[in-house]
Amino acid sequence: MSDLLIPQEIIRQKRDGETVSSEDIARFVEGITDGRVADSQISAFAMAVFFNGMSPEEGAALTLSMRDSGDVIDWTSLGFDADAPIVDKHSTGGVGDKVSLMLAPIVAACGGLVPMISGRGLGHTGGTLDKFESIEGYDPYPSIDRFADIVRKVGCSIIGQTGELAPADKRFYAVRDVTATVESIPLITASILSKKLSAGLNSLVMDVKFGSGAFMADCGDAKTLAENIVRVAGAAGTPTRALLTDMNQVLGRTAGNAVEVIEAIEFLMNPGAAESRLYDVTVGLAAHMLVLAGVQSDIAAATAAAETSLTSGSAAEVFNRMVAAQGGPTGIADDHGKHLKVAGHSLEVRSDVDGFVSKQDTRAIGMAVVAMGGGRTDPTAVIDHAVGLTHIAQIGDQVDSTTPLAVVHAHDEASARRAAEAVKNAIIVSDTACETTSVVAEIVGG
Repeated sequence: MSDLLIPQEIIRQKRDGETVSSEDIARFVEGITDGRVADSQISAFAMAVFFNGMSPEEGAALTLSMRDSGDVIDWTSLGFDADAPIVDKHSTGGVGDKVSLMLAPIVAACGGLVPMISGRGLGHTGGTLDKFESIEGYDPYPSIDRFADIVRKVGCSIIGQTGELAPADKRFYAVRDVTATVESIPLITASILSKKLSAGLNSLVMDVKFGSGAFMADCGDAKTLAENIVRVAGAAGTPTRALLTDMNQVLGRTAGNAVEVIEAIEFLMNPGAAESRLYDVTVGLAAHMLVLAGVQSDIAAATAAAETSLTSGSAAEVFNRMVAAQGGPTGIADDHGKHLKVAGHSLEVRSDVDGFVSKQDTRAIGMAVVAMGGGRTDPTAVIDHAVGLTHIAQIGDQVDSTTPLAVVHAHDEASARRAAEAVKNAIIVSDTACETTSVVAEIVGG
C-alpha cells in the first residue's frame, strides 16, 4: 500500500462496505489534522461509516489515530505519581445534562483528581464547555502546564479541547454536528476516547444515555455503545465503566447554558432540594469514579463520601476555587446572579388540561433551546448563553392551568412564544400518573 493519501479512495472503500486498513485510517486522520482532507470528504467518510459501520479493528485504529493526532498528557512528567487517582467522566449528551459541573468538584473534594476535557453542544444537546463559557472571565483553554497546576492545587479543572489535544477529533466533531452523522457507534467511541485517552487518565467512567433526548434512543443501542467504549478503552490500558442512564426527559429542571450553571450551583449549595434524577445520576457517577480511581473501596462508601462532600459544602468550595483558578469570579457560588446573565423576557408554558406529566419529547425541548440561539446549527455559530428553559416539569409531576410546564427565557416576545409552543407540544399530560423508573438502568463493565 502506498504512503500516498487519496481521501476519495478511502471514502470509496468504506462506502462499499470494505475494511479500511489501519494505515489508511491513520493517513486519513493525518489529513484531517493538517488540512489535506476537506470538510466535504470528512462528511462523506462519516456518512459512509454511519451506514456501514466499522470493524473493531477499524474503530480502534480511528480512536488511536485521533488520540495521537496531538499531544498525549503524561502526568508523571508533570509531577504526579504514576498511580495518582486521575479519573474522568464523559457523557454521550442529553438535554439538561449539567452533571459535570457538580461531579468534578464532588470527586475532587473526596480526593480524586479530575482533569476533564469537555466538548461543545452537539445537535439538540448542550455542551459542558458552552455552559462554562456562560461564566464571565472563565478561561476554557489554559496551557497544559496551567491545566495540570489547577488539577494539582484544586483537584479538578474543566477545559475545552486545545489545539494540542486530539486536534483531528476537534475538526471531525464539528463536521459531524451539522451533517447528521452524530449517531454512529464507531464515530462516537473514537471521538470520546481520542479526547479522554489524550488526557492520560488512569480510569474513566461513562454516562451513556438512551431515550428521546439522547443520540441513542434505544437502550439496546446505548448498551452496545457502552460495551464498545469499555472494550476499546480497556484495550488501550484505561479501566473504564459505563452507566446506562435514562434520557426520556430533561435531566434536572433547566435546559440552556447560564440557567444550567445556576441549577448546578444551587445543587452544590443546597443538595437536599436538587431534582431527584439529577441527584441520582451525579452521585452515582461520583461513586463509581471514586471506586475505579481507588479512592474508595466500594460503592456504598463512595456514595457516602460524595454525599458528605455536598452536605459539608466542600464540593461547592472546590467549584468556587476551580472557577476562580480559571479566570472566573471569586466566590461565584455565593453570588451567581451577579455573574450569570439570563435573558430578560420570560414566559410561562401552561397546560390546557389538569393531570400528570406522562411523556416528554426531550429532543424537541432541546431543539426549542437551539432555535432560540442556545445551540448551534453551524459549527462556527456563536451561542447565546442567556436563553433557556427553567422550571421544566418532570414525568409524574401533577400539573394544572396554574402550574407551568416550563418557563421560557428569551430576548423578545416572538421567540419566547415560538419556544413556548414547541415545549407545550413536547410535553404530554395524562389523566393518571404513570409509573416512574430508575434513572440508572444498568452498569456496564462493573
